[in-house]
Amino acid sequence: MLIEPKLTNTSPNFGKPPDKQNELLQSLGVPHIDSFNYMLEDGLFYSLKDCTPVYLTLTNSDKVVLWMDDVHIYKPTIPSSTIGVKTCKIYPTECRQRGSTYKGKIIARLGWSVNGKEQEPLEKDLGEVPIMVKSNRCNLNNMNPEELIAHGEHEQEWGGYFIIRGLERLIRMLIMTRRNYPIAVKRPTWKGRGDHFSELGILLRSVREDNSSINNTLHFVTDGSAKLAFTYKKATYFVPLILILKCLIDVTDLYIYKALIAGCEDDLYYNNSIINMLRAVHEEGLHWHEQCKAYIGKMFKVKFSELPTDATDIDVCDYIIKYCISIHLDEPIDKFHLLVFMTKKLFTLANNKCAVEGADAVMMQECLLGGHLYLQVLKEKLYSWLVGLKHHILKRDKSAGNRYSLSIQEMLNVTKFRSNIDSQMEYFLSTGSVRSSSGLGLMQTTGLTIVVENINRMRYMSHFRAIHRGAFFQEMRTTEARQLLPDAWGFICPIHTPDGAPCGLLNHLTMNCIITKHADPKLKAAIPAVLVDLGMIPLSIADDWKNSYNVMLDGKLIGLIEDKIINKVVYKLRLLKIKSREIPSTLEIAFVPKKNVPAQYPGLFLFTNAARMMRPVINLAMQKIELIGTFEQIYMEICVNPQEAYEGLTTHQEISQTTIFSNLANLIPLPDCNQSPRNMYQCQMGKQTMATPCHNWQQQSQTKMYRLQTPATPLFRPVHYDNINMDDFAMGTNAIIAVIAYTRKTTPINFGIIIKGAFIIAMI
Repeated sequence: MLIEPKLTNTSPNFGKPPDKQNELLQSLGVPHIDSFNYMLEDGLFYSLKDCTPVYLTLTNSDKVVLWMDDVHIYKPTIPSSTIGVKTCKIYPTECRQRGSTYKGKIIARLGWSVNGKEQEPLEKDLGEVPIMVKSNRCNLNNMNPEELIAHGEHEQEWGGYFIIRGLERLIRMLIMTRRNYPIAVKRPTWKGRGDHFSELGILLRSVREDNSSINNTLHFVTDGSAKLAFTYKKATYFVPLILILKCLIDVTDLYIYKALIAGCEDDLYYNNSIINMLRAVHEEGLHWHEQCKAYIGKMFKVKFSELPTDATDIDVCDYIIKYCISIHLDEPIDKFHLLVFMTKKLFTLANNKCAVEGADAVMMQECLLGGHLYLQVLKEKLYSWLVGLKHHILKRDKSAGNRYSLSIQEMLNVTKFRSNIDSQMEYFLSTGSVRSSSGLGLMQTTGLTIVVENINRMRYMSHFRAIHRGAFFQEMRTTEARQLLPDAWGFICPIHTPDGAPCGLLNHLTMNCIITKHADPKLKAAIPAVLVDLGMIPLSIADDWKNSYNVMLDGKLIGLIEDKIINKVVYKLRLLKIKSREIPSTLEIAFVPKKNVPAQYPGLFLFTNAARMMRPVINLAMQKIELIGTFEQIYMEICVNPQEAYEGLTTHQEISQTTIFSNLANLIPLPDCNQSPRNMYQCQMGKQTMATPCHNWQQQSQTKMYRLQTPATPLFRPVHYDNINMDDFAMGTNAIIAVIAYTRKTTPINFGIIIKGAFIIAMI
């Protein structure tokens, strides 16, 4: 990587492809490709494991269960029996020229049982689904620049998009609420949810390993109680908190009371509220664990049609606990401890002893990546196919009557009906609209994909780093979602946002900001043991809650750390994180200290999950690079340069002064000499200029494409211009315009560059 810009840009190897690709350019497609690869490697496995089996009963009283054992997606190929072809592989350039979709086969192994006896699984061809370019299932994967050029691609091709009917389409990155962290929120609209509901609540976006999500909200009710809200198939349901706690574990009321007031013994209002909530459940005639579960199941049984007809009320309650309450946790005891933590935080918020966090701050946000959304849509379509198979079997059973039985031959006949999964996935990517019965935890069902416009290199690059707040906020009249808050420093570019309606909603990630992948399971599993070695008290033997900090790992309460050693533990944890031997290097260590004023709720919150924004800084103690997240940055002391460091206070330093800018903002010469709106306009207007959008003209099939035939390289430019090889796709804006007020001096300057050959274009 260059330190100073070079004006000559000459090379003795001109015309010869480089040995390896530019790392800065390849990073543009990395978040998209990593998320799609996760879907292929682990995501489908977790999705099928999480998917509810489909139950049906035949006329002859046989009980049949259907499920997916395995799903495999293959590389795009043509049938091996095709005559007269050199290779069976299909490459993206062919799909662009033919106006077709770049897709590969999807084969499912169908598991089924009759009266509890498992039958021989069947393989079913479900058609072809779109494949992301340069992913593990793309035929361009692991190709060097020379090989890419031989297959009709650019030498710096970074992938991350789909080819749908000849067009390059990208699943846009959306901003989502941070997963598995209870957020203190204040929303006036919550008052309308029921009698005595307040505007205060604790919002939890719970996300499983397969990235399926559900929202749980613990509401504060003005009569001193709390109610838990959960969503199921786009409908919201409210249940008293204590009723859920009694359903989770079989313990006495005294155990629940002591767990809830641990560390809050001096708060008389809170203690009385807990006692009143416990009494309210008994007044309803619900006294013990099984009785509460049966009551919940009876109330909701009519809403959960996925369960078998002979499911008991307790089975329905177990299903709700597993799929609707804190779904990122598997064990009921862990769900119990998390709800207890949320209750303490809720009443602390209601008593004005802690601050509202809100979901509009970057520290409380993460990204929704293309591969993760693709997985959720595919998971729902696979389940819909199973439901369709169920209806097909019942239809044949109805016509045959008691004589009908489900044999292997009959299953082969039944599964012959055509799958529409391929057309549904193609529809999703081509229109950006998703048809979902569950809502997939999204606030919008349209505008999820965009066409990657290739007007010029700037325009093309910016699509891959763009991150949108969501269409819902574009219609809001308030400006809260558009504000650039201080915690966005280093993660969201303060310059690169369009003017007009999407201003502040369509942002771009900074140059060094990365989106995390799923951490190594072995390193993640070792974190609790490492914390115990450093001084953490496990939850099972913890007793001094008042003089300790809660420790939460990915939304799971795992122990306590005493106030007097917490700073040493955090320091040592950072050293281990930099070495990345015992714990992941992408671990986010958010330590929120206790304060005498109403501030953020204290605790040590650790995150290892995917889709978080992180960026590199220099750890001054170790003189090594450390990745930090949006949450932990708020409580860190980071200087921009050594002159700003305070001895004994500053712990980290920025890598450079330009790390807060995006790729396009880093191309602006002397941005500190401009008025701030001019920098924004530069990013926007630069994406609209004439340029050299591509090199493979002879293989383009677009209706209209503009090409600047006499481009020039800027005489005055930042070094980033050379680091991302902008001269390879030369732009048309190549003159510095001097404006002298109240004169006509600008006219001859502009006219002069036109005479010299600027802005001569060709249209294809």
